[in-house]
Amino acid sequence: MRNSKPVLLVEDDVIDAMTVRRAFRDLNLTNPLAHVTDGEQAVDYLRDPANPTPCVILLDLNMPRMNGVEFIAIVKADPALQMIPIVVFTTSTDHSDVAESYRHNVAGYIVKPVDYRNFVEVIATVGLYWTINEPVPETGVGPRAGTSEHSIR
Repeated sequence: MRNSKPVLLVEDDVIDAMTVRRAFRDLNLTNPLAHVTDGEQAVDYLRDPANPTPCVILLDLNMPRMNGVEFIAIVKADPALQMIPIVVFTTSTDHSDVAESYRHNVAGYIVKPVDYRNFVEVIATVGLYWTINEPVPETGVGPRAGTSEHSIR
């Protein structure tokens, strides 16, 4: 990813969060990694005007307090947040989780690889995609409207 916008990691598993941080470091990704451990914290993070809008959200589904599907529904229903791309990054292979995530218009659904090399390849692919992806144009909607924080590149 070629910008300084953060990636928001919503992940309750400490080992998985450390693995994502390690993969970012090994891949020399320069985006800051903002980390929260559940959907409620993620909503609070996104609604806090002191926090920069993330270029993408990497979201686990199975979390305490507010799970990933509940989080997706809230974000996609909020005009100030709905354009932020969400990539589900989870261990769940349940077809209903996949279907429900896509029903809420996530940008992608990726099952976390167990092998570290494959894990790094997945993070590299996500990073490459968001580097070359055309950013959402400024909509004039939401608390950060009018700022220059909307370019993924």
